[in-house]
Amino acid sequence: MSEENERPENRLRKELPEEVPARAPEPASEQQAEARAQAQPSLTGRQRLVKGLWPPRVTRAQLIVALLLFGLGFGLAVQVASNSDSDSALRGARQEDLVRILDELDSRTQRLEDEKQGLEKQRQELQSSSDQAAEARKQTAEKEKQLGILAGTVAAQGPGITMTVEDTKGTVKADMLLDAIQELRAAGAEAIQVNGVRVVAGTYFTDSGTSVGVDGNKINAPYRFKVIGKPQDLEPALNIPGGVVQTLEKEQATVTVAQSDKIVVDALRQAKRPDYARSSSQ
Repeated sequence: MSEENERPENRLRKELPEEVPARAPEPASEQQAEARAQAQPSLTGRQRLVKGLWPPRVTRAQLIVALLLFGLGFGLAVQVASNSDSDSALRGARQEDLVRILDELDSRTQRLEDEKQGLEKQRQELQSSSDQAAEARKQTAEKEKQLGILAGTVAAQGPGITMTVEDTKGTVKADMLLDAIQELRAAGAEAIQVNGVRVVAGTYFTDSGTSVGVDGNKINAPYRFKVIGKPQDLEPALNIPGGVVQTLEKEQATVTVAQSDKIVVDALRQAKRPDYARSSSQ
């Protein structure tokens, strides 16, 4: 068959080009991606904040701090509310109520001031009474000691002299020793002790053979006098011409007088209760 006799359909099919195979789509460029991103709607600041805060992510430490802050705020709120209530109560009070409140405060202050003055007066009275009582007790105790020294019921110490009489021949008599006691008392002797016997107002001396008796107590030579008083007055009183020392030396006795800053008179007498005499103040 010749080309002229071919059908038109076949002739047309030969003239058409062969089909080109389909190509794969090329990837989108970066510019196209940015264009698409700009085409999407943008989020507002509030929407971004909500998106960042929700859902919440709370740690344990944040929860504890939040509770502490809540408690602190609640306490401050209560305190402020209480102060506001009291202030508002006074602020809303009437003038007559305010005057009455001020009068009551003044009256209460005056009562407290009067009570304070009364207590101060009582304290001063008690203190004065206590001081007087303490002073009276002190004076009574001091007087008791002084009387005890004179009565020989308490020990005593102080400056004075010690007089020692050596009598080897036994010529010293009771009256000579009594003269020595009288001279010492006249010179200001306050406490005297002879051979362990306390000399008091009623002391007496007696001769007892070759010895001497003092208030019934037998003492032997040497006779030692311990005397409390002013030494500068006691020693000259014994050494005056014709006095105690010269009299004893005439009897061939040896007399030694020594001054001292501390003489201890510790011989005691028992306090005797009078049988008939009573204090006139009773």
